[in-house]
Amino acid sequence: MDTKKIELIGDNHEIFSLETPLRKDAFVKSNNEKIKNIEKHFTKIIDELGLDLNDDSISGTPYRVAKMYVKEIFSGLDPENKPRISLFDNKYNYNKMLIEKNIDLNSTCEHHFLPITGKAHVSYISSGKVIGLSKLNRIVQYYSHRPQVQERLTTQIYNELKDILDTDSVMVVIEAKHMCVSARGIKDYSSSTVTEMYGGDFNIYNKRDEFYKLLNSVKI
Repeated sequence: MDTKKIELIGDNHEIFSLETPLRKDAFVKSNNEKIKNIEKHFTKIIDELGLDLNDDSISGTPYRVAKMYVKEIFSGLDPENKPRISLFDNKYNYNKMLIEKNIDLNSTCEHHFLPITGKAHVSYISSGKVIGLSKLNRIVQYYSHRPQVQERLTTQIYNELKDILDTDSVMVVIEAKHMCVSARGIKDYSSSTVTEMYGGDFNIYNKRDEFYKLLNSVKI
């Protein structure tokens, strides 16, 4: 792949797959092995940049970065970290939309490995089952903690909730800022990106309108 095409793909934030592009052997190595290897490679990166690895402030950076990658910001790559979800009968027969709004979202752009930060808003209409509220946050967190493209992230959260709740009546909206836009390239600090995915009853305009009115009008 030539460098011009590499730059074009990154600047256009192109998406090639709705699934996170993982190799089949992605989980053969243990987390400790991955940390050790990433530490070694990041040491080389720091050295190539000309930084002094003998400095007390920098000497531990390769390990800190490696541990952060594996245990924290990319922990959503490991299926072992997928939230365990329990469903409950909708005993109250609540048949209106439920919205969990302003879920903190921290992810990483897969094109430049720079932060994506913002809010996710998710809603569903029960088909007979309900999910614990905190699990909605955990699902957002799980899929966010991997290299991402915002369109894919939105779709993955939508598909997960749709499958778990056995209903197409799910809506996911994400508004986020991309540091690869604000800190490099065009260097636009004020813009944000909004993506949405919905199905079932939310295909009806009035339902989506109701969702957005509730999202913007209800203040806690």
